[in-house]
Amino acid sequence: MINKKVFVAGMAATMLFSACKTKDLKMNTAKEEVATDKKIVVYQVFTRLFGNKKTTNKPWGTIEENGVGKFNDFTDKALHEIKDLGVTYIWYTGVPHHALVRDYKAYGISDDDPEVVKGRAGSPYAVKDYYNVNPDLAVNPANRLQEFEELIARTHKAGLKLIIDIVPNHIARKYEGKNNPAGVRDFGANDNVKVEYSKNNNFYYIPNNHFEIPDNDIPLNGEKNPLVDGVFDENPAKWTGNGSRKVKPDQNDWYETVKVNYGIRPDGSKDFPELPAGFDQKSHVDHFAFWQDKDVPDSWKKFKSIALYWIDKGVDGFRYDMAEMVPYEFWSYMNSAIKMKNPNAFLLAEVYNPNEYRNYIHLGKMDYLYDKVETYDKLKDVIRGKSNPDELSNIQKRMSDIEHNMLHFLDNHDEQRLASPEFAGTPERGKPLLVVSATISTSPTMVYFGQEVGEAGNENAGFGTHSRTSIFDYIGVPNHQRWMNGGKFDGGQLSESEKNLRDFYKRLLNFSINSPALMGQFQEIQTINRQNNAGYDELLYSYVRWSENQKLIIVSNFSSEKTSTFNLKIPSDVILKWNLKDGEYVLTDQLYSNKKNVLVVKNGEGTVIVEIAPSESFIYEVK
Repeated sequence: MINKKVFVAGMAATMLFSACKTKDLKMNTAKEEVATDKKIVVYQVFTRLFGNKKTTNKPWGTIEENGVGKFNDFTDKALHEIKDLGVTYIWYTGVPHHALVRDYKAYGISDDDPEVVKGRAGSPYAVKDYYNVNPDLAVNPANRLQEFEELIARTHKAGLKLIIDIVPNHIARKYEGKNNPAGVRDFGANDNVKVEYSKNNNFYYIPNNHFEIPDNDIPLNGEKNPLVDGVFDENPAKWTGNGSRKVKPDQNDWYETVKVNYGIRPDGSKDFPELPAGFDQKSHVDHFAFWQDKDVPDSWKKFKSIALYWIDKGVDGFRYDMAEMVPYEFWSYMNSAIKMKNPNAFLLAEVYNPNEYRNYIHLGKMDYLYDKVETYDKLKDVIRGKSNPDELSNIQKRMSDIEHNMLHFLDNHDEQRLASPEFAGTPERGKPLLVVSATISTSPTMVYFGQEVGEAGNENAGFGTHSRTSIFDYIGVPNHQRWMNGGKFDGGQLSESEKNLRDFYKRLLNFSINSPALMGQFQEIQTINRQNNAGYDELLYSYVRWSENQKLIIVSNFSSEKTSTFNLKIPSDVILKWNLKDGEYVLTDQLYSNKKNVLVVKNGEGTVIVEIAPSESFIYEVK
């Protein structure tokens, strides 16, 4: 298995289907975002794992052996506790019906060939039917859509909003839309399969060739299955999801999926209208109007219908998988239609090329993008001893015009767990990373379920590998299960250190969503302290945040071994902006309310005597 982000990052410069040209955008581009005057916190849950109570954790285990969570496991109590953690949105990952190895023929669902399914439970990014949900997640698979609709209602009742995945770049090799609304035909139903490309074909074809299963593909770890016969019936073969044009894709290709055609010809040219100059300055209303009389590829229409279907169901937005593999003109077309129906829809995209960020925000009408290759990667390098944190200031400066649009995270279903040996090593060492990630900008913060209780992803689930909680297999999530406590959702089985960690997350996240300063101004004070402060260690990082009625001084110690004592300098320009006169000001830490300090302002400059323990952070509010 290949990490898709590493793969895409390595191919970004040459990938044909990025189909985007960097544009010079003005710094004062008008922003359109989800309406909020507070920080947003997204809680990602891998839906089939969240409520699973079984602890067997057998590699390649079946549902019967390893268990699976259901929509019904998100009880009123569970949702209340999630909201109480400081969460505003839940991302239910893996909801649309995707390919999996389980017999659901009694419910009118065809079997999936294990030779084009990763793992036993299947990848949530190989969607098989966009108008229904994963049958594994339902108590009664016949009523699976109704059970998800009831979860939508419970989520809203708890005061939370929710998003689900849409994966426009690729779909399962065996897509079967058995629940299509009236007038909606399946992907590929009208395709001319005798040609490699046609504008209104949904797929790209390799005419006169049968698809061949990759070499070294060992489905179900060698377990016997009547469908495992070395053949998958696909004639003619289609291009694979990551753009491979091979009849026999490589084992590391996304061989379980097929590439969707958005009107990009095989030579990379565009077979659809481009947005006029200046549309980076236009609203979603203008974008919507632009597309009304345009001839667009059939795939565009199909995915717009899918998105609006789920908006009508009460879903509050989407996380778009591998968005930069689809042209931003399509995103303008679909996102503007979504915003016309729900102006506050939350639209989050997985994009990894910094040169394209502004295109997907301003031209693609995305609200938020992953801040992976800048803030996340830098924080990971710092805690792994590969860098000091100074570059964080330059990252903030480079992205000052779009900082609000760059969602911060330290953990998600694709990445190594924050507490794993491959990342921070312990959950405690992850604390200063979380403080910085959550408070350095106005952007949303995302937490992956189990992160708040130190889940390290140690299990060997089967197709997946340790350090990442498997997205391909049935598995338990041990630390999370201890918090779940058999469905009580009260943390009754957590250790004291796990309880303390969750309490830390709770205090930090709740502070972040209620702090006006964190939606206000930012200024780094790292440079002046690194240059002119002999006691200021290279693994410290500091900055200030402020609004009209709140002023914060934030200091984090990334060292897990060294206590540092130093005079933190608050430069004169900050003191002037804060309108502070010479004198002493009480500082109250917002993470540990019993910890106070004093800011001394003398001759228009400020100093704070700080003693900070390993992996500790302070969020000082100036009174």
